[in-house]
Amino acid sequence: MERYRHQERHKTHRIGWLRAAVLGANDGIVSTASLIVGVAASGTGRQETLIAGIAGLVAGAMSMAAGEYVSVSSQSDIERADIAREKMELETDTEREKHELASIYVNRGLDPELARAVAQQLMERNPLEAHMRDELGITEITGTRPVQAALTSAFTFSIGALIPILIVLALPIGQVVPFVIATSLCLLGFLGALAARAGGAPVAIGAIRVLFWGMFAMALTAGVGALFGNHS
Repeated sequence: MERYRHQERHKTHRIGWLRAAVLGANDGIVSTASLIVGVAASGTGRQETLIAGIAGLVAGAMSMAAGEYVSVSSQSDIERADIAREKMELETDTEREKHELASIYVNRGLDPELARAVAQQLMERNPLEAHMRDELGITEITGTRPVQAALTSAFTFSIGALIPILIVLALPIGQVVPFVIATSLCLLGFLGALAARAGGAPVAIGAIRVLFWGMFAMALTAGVGALFGNHS
């Protein structure tokens, strides 16, 4: 009798890189486009607007990389500390840890006898792996990768920020504000929909929530730029 192999395609393996990529690209478009819109709305020339956009790209990319690295590294430190503590507990009190693992399975719906049998077998095979997965919730998929998150965020931020900068280079300064706003909102909507689809969420909701915050940020900076530009 042939063994039936059922293969499922889940989304959880995308969590690490998808979060960093979407956050970086969104922030690159929103922050740089908003900065350019605000500076251009104040009445400054093409050169000043371009310098502001490039400075925003460099500063933002470095900020994203540093922020992601520090944030994910902190999470990684917590995971390593929990794993070290679990190793010590397994070495000093194996029976208690076995009982703890069985209790987890009972709480998940197994009867006590079966839960003890499962805990016994998993403890014999790889006790640390069993406790990491079922007690701490740490797996290869959810494990933190600080460098990957930092590089992904910086790269995608730069790509997102480059688009409004290219518009400044290509168009007369008088046309920059409407074209940057329109192009950025189109890209944000597409990116939000793409991220939602990749993560298995409703596409319309993903696009709408990104568009809302993008419009809000650009409208606010345009107002600030126009206000201070008119009073300078």
